[in-house]
Amino acid sequence: MTRSRSPLTTLTAPGRLTRRAATTLAFASISALVLAGCGGSGDDTTDTGDGDGGGKAVVAAIFSGPTNDADYNAVGLQALNAAKAAGAEVSFTEKVAVPDVEARLTEAVGDGATVVWTHGSQFYDATAKVAKNNPDVNFIAEYDGIPKDQPANVWTIDRQFHLGFYGIGILASKLSKTGTVGYVGGLSLPFSMAEVHAMEQAVKDSGASTTIKPVWTGDFNDAAKAQQFSTQLLGQGADVIVGSLNQGSTGTFQAFEGRAAGDGWVTAKYTDKSAAAGPHYAGTVEYDFTKPLADVLAKIKAGEEKGNYPLGFDTGVTIKLAASVPADAKAAVDKAMADVKSGAVKVELNTAKIG
Repeated sequence: MTRSRSPLTTLTAPGRLTRRAATTLAFASISALVLAGCGGSGDDTTDTGDGDGGGKAVVAAIFSGPTNDADYNAVGLQALNAAKAAGAEVSFTEKVAVPDVEARLTEAVGDGATVVWTHGSQFYDATAKVAKNNPDVNFIAEYDGIPKDQPANVWTIDRQFHLGFYGIGILASKLSKTGTVGYVGGLSLPFSMAEVHAMEQAVKDSGASTTIKPVWTGDFNDAAKAQQFSTQLLGQGADVIVGSLNQGSTGTFQAFEGRAAGDGWVTAKYTDKSAAAGPHYAGTVEYDFTKPLADVLAKIKAGEEKGNYPLGFDTGVTIKLAASVPADAKAAVDKAMADVKSGAVKVELNTAKIG
């Protein structure tokens, strides 16, 4: 059953064993994953499996935005619901700002969570801090790369965004007729720099002469600025806009309004956005945390309390293309993903600042 309550107040610690022993027992019930629908409403939600929680893993998740955003937080909740379907007792807190996450982490521990997962690399520092103060609880955080001084009870999921954008670089270069591709990001963070550099590597590897023009709006969710910057790029000769945004992606789509079908392309990130994007939509770098979360939980169950789980084209990342994308471009993207998976192509993680 699913119930809305105050933040993380109904979690039940499995007995009075030490948390480490409780975690080992709790994970014994987790076997296969079955996807469940997304749910939850309001700022604070507890979503538990039936029963009294005895013998179940108690997993608390913390999300930065609303879990019904059809974007990054929604795919996080999908993974959490899959853990619930596999037998875990789960809870989540949504719309958590960075200054508040340490308090929410502490609440989750106090309420009996045996595993706490923070969905978003902006939460890593607070997660590591709370983990050091609670060595008998396991934590899962997200990080772009391998963090220094990673606590002994923390797993990190390395999102490796640059891999997906290598494939998008291949796609954009194939689709562009002008030879100019625009990249619209939110904040000029290291992972965003790595995405642009990966696109540049893709252009170089393919032998094309495409120019990548990157801009940053200053906000991943500001659709008005995304539209403004995308329109400017189109005016400067770009005919493909690659978006690395959350809710701001709608602005990149709106920049194409009034243009004839086939007159330019736009891509998105995280989830399939074809329903909102219109006829210029080329595809999305999609992310699925269901298998990564399940695999990390299994590692913790097996006694591996620290590690790094890299996302890739065989672990949570794919490029889903629109039916209207030409066959040669689809074939090039498929080959790029296969080459990265096999190791035939190594995408450099280059976070050097641009401009």
